[in-house]
Amino acid sequence: MFTLNDTPKGLMLDLTTMGLSQRTVAEPKTINATEPLLLDAVRGKEVERPPVWLMRQAGRYMKSYQTLCEKHPSFRERSENVDLVVEISLQPWKVFQPDGVILFSDILTPLSGMNIPFDIIKGKGPVIFDPPTTLSDVEKVREFIPEESVPYVGEALIILRKEVNNQAAVLGFVGAPFTLASYVVEGGSSKNFTKIKRLAFAEPKVLHSLLQIFATSMAKYIRYQADHGAQAVQIFDSWATELSPVDFEEFSLPYLKQIVEAVKLTHPDLPLILYASGSGGLLERLPLTGVDVVSLDWTVDMADGRRRLGPNVAIQGNVDPGVLFGSKEFITNRINDTVKKAGKGKHILNLGHGIKVGTPEENVAHFFEVAKGLRY
Repeated sequence: MFTLNDTPKGLMLDLTTMGLSQRTVAEPKTINATEPLLLDAVRGKEVERPPVWLMRQAGRYMKSYQTLCEKHPSFRERSENVDLVVEISLQPWKVFQPDGVILFSDILTPLSGMNIPFDIIKGKGPVIFDPPTTLSDVEKVREFIPEESVPYVGEALIILRKEVNNQAAVLGFVGAPFTLASYVVEGGSSKNFTKIKRLAFAEPKVLHSLLQIFATSMAKYIRYQADHGAQAVQIFDSWATELSPVDFEEFSLPYLKQIVEAVKLTHPDLPLILYASGSGGLLERLPLTGVDVVSLDWTVDMADGRRRLGPNVAIQGNVDPGVLFGSKEFITNRINDTVKKAGKGKHILNLGHGIKVGTPEENVAHFFEVAKGLRY
């Protein structure tokens, strides 16, 4: 599926476990040798415009996705079947041609392979069936081995790299340790986070043990995704901003640093993006993780965010997803405002959160049209 020169590191080692032949990989193909715009921007190279992709660009606002869901109502089926993962990941690519094509998956996908049974139930979201609360519970959690537990992720990424052909960057993603632990300990989504905070403040050793397993596992998962075609990986620490700054420094920051350091040892050129919604109070601490890109949510003014983060880290974001419910003129103005405040270079245009359900598809099309027509 790749020429040998374009084969991601480690791909040939996994051929037998993935059921692929060397002949398949080595078949001559015409590969676009040009580096995707997104990677150039992250690395500070001269670019003519900011690259653009949108969180949740594949999803329920798209008619094609809704139709597919009628045939395949289970989210886990949609996110764990190679053909469906590829089809859904490519739906926005075929319509909008974004500069990043992100794998359709979920941050909780690794849990089953870690001996943490879960499901994602329509109308309710994730449900963890047996939340760990004690050290003995945590000892039952296994370290994640992606090639054994989620081979469909590797296969899907290989296909996506072939289909996208370097015309955009193929993006992978993982959940951050504290966010994963929050889902697992709370038993699913939460509004108050009382269970994870009770564990953090009453039995920190138990939580630290769980966080360490997630840190080691997610470093492996990022490397696995990179080895199978991901050209950048986003780390979602959605719930870390429920922590005070001092608690973030104990329960999130060290594990994020550990992941980044482990990945950079083997994949020094792999761009890592960190997204944490509501991160205005933690902003200066996020670059301390060592990531290449910090993704801002819309509650931070882009000019303030750029100033507070400094020149050494790229930024992503940060248009309010609600803007996509506005007029086309309003959308255009907000795009221009965001790009102007971000300044030239080292900026990936995105939303400050995922696309909302019910967003008009034509407005998403307009967002991409305007964004791709920009010039510095």
